[in-house]
Amino acid sequence: MTENMVELLLVEDDPNDLALGLHALNRYNVSNRIQVVRDGAEALDFIFCTGAYSERKIENGPKVILLDLKLPKIDGIEVLRRVKSDPRTRTIPVVVLTSSREDRDIIECYQLGVNSYIVKPVDFDQFTEAMRQLGLYWVLLNQPPLRPER
Repeated sequence: MTENMVELLLVEDDPNDLALGLHALNRYNVSNRIQVVRDGAEALDFIFCTGAYSERKIENGPKVILLDLKLPKIDGIEVLRRVKSDPRTRTIPVVVLTSSREDRDIIECYQLGVNSYIVKPVDFDQFTEAMRQLGLYWVLLNQPPLRPER
């Protein structure tokens, strides 16, 4: 793993959910290398090393993407579609973390290759615990395939 590798990419536009998520991840020391982006366009720039992130190397992460669906500019489903359709990024685990319980969203995400679909708990303690468990599993326990140098 390289020094500049991002372990977790958190794609979230809601300031309250972002603050709660970061609080939980930091409180439980899940990851020191978290990148936050606040819309779908910025997420794609980060993942594919374009725009403001053109100096990054695509092989430096993220290990997992926590993705909201209801995002400005480009929605989370389109971000998921692009990540899972590109051979350079399709093995990155993507966890949708959203308030949407709509069947069509759930079905479409799984058809596109999402690794997990989680509806955000409304309760503070439940949300904190969900973020802790997500981080522990996807960052510390999950063994992803090696991504070849590009």
